Amino acid sequence: MNHKILKYLFKHLTVLACLSTTALYAAGDLPTKFSNQGGIKNTRHNLTQNTLPNNGGGNMNSSRNDYGQVCVYCHTPHGANTTVNLPLWNRTINANTYTTYDTLNTSTLTSDVAQPGINSLSCLSCHDGTLAVDSIINMPGSNGYSASQQTTQSDAFLNQWATVFGGNATSTHAGLSADGTGCLACHSTTALAVIGGTATDFRLFAIGTDLTNDHPVGIAMPATGAGTDFNTPTATLASISWFDNDADSRPDSNEIRFYNTGSGPRVECASCHDPHGVSPTGIGGTINASFLRINNAGSAVCLTCHVK
Repeated sequence: MNHKILKYLFKHLTVLACLSTTALYAAGDLPTKFSNQGGIKNTRHNLTQNTLPNNGGGNMNSSRNDYGQVCVYCHTPHGANTTVNLPLWNRTINANTYTTYDTLNTSTLTSDVAQPGINSLSCLSCHDGTLAVDSIINMPGSNGYSASQQTTQSDAFLNQWATVFGGNATSTHAGLSADGTGCLACHSTTALAVIGGTATDFRLFAIGTDLTNDHPVGIAMPATGAGTDFNTPTATLASISWFDNDADSRPDSNEIRFYNTGSGPRVECASCHDPHGVSPTGIGGTINASFLRINNAGSAVCLTCHVK
């Protein structure tokens, strides 16, 4: 074959291969199909997924129970978890030990770091990947309560759920496992997400139990006040200190805060994130990205606490 023809074919086949790969990876990292408007039911924290077009949650039925209720994945009006001080908490809480930020031995860390407090453990009960997203204690309906699941996930108990939407998770109830199994078997730019191109990439949210690559949680506020590097919260009520931007003497959902669970105010996941979502324009508006309490344009979240 003429060398010019070979060169032509090689050039264009290479381009096609690159385009195909790009298309696959682009399809694997799709934006959310939720509107992120009007409350938690229109966000990824709606684990029923039933507000999505074309029953978007159907593909998840093999790995999580569709309880048909948004709030039940975290809360229950009766039979709440008695091992944690969280409002009407319905999720299993693992007794995990986390690798914390202080193990990096950075010289700029001036405050002590403890294991994550309860206002981080609530988030980590999904995001550390060690528990299934449907691992709740009190399932909807009668005969769906298991006190033993407060600290240990039981697939046998979860398998008793019979969803009314068709499809049912059995034997394997998946979490956001950082090793690429569970939710990330589809929600990543590799594995099934590349092949099928139907799932958003969730790797950023699969934190795992090694917290050294994230902002420290369980870290104490500076003991002697603001100093030169930190702003001092302007209000304290019970166990919460916060930046009271509207001076109404209550910690509103759009205000950064610190939690005192017995050893002084500390930064926790919920210091900067509200799992229900916060809109800067009020009810019905677009919720801040990553469930942040305030929009981070211009590093506003960081500069609330840090003087830089």
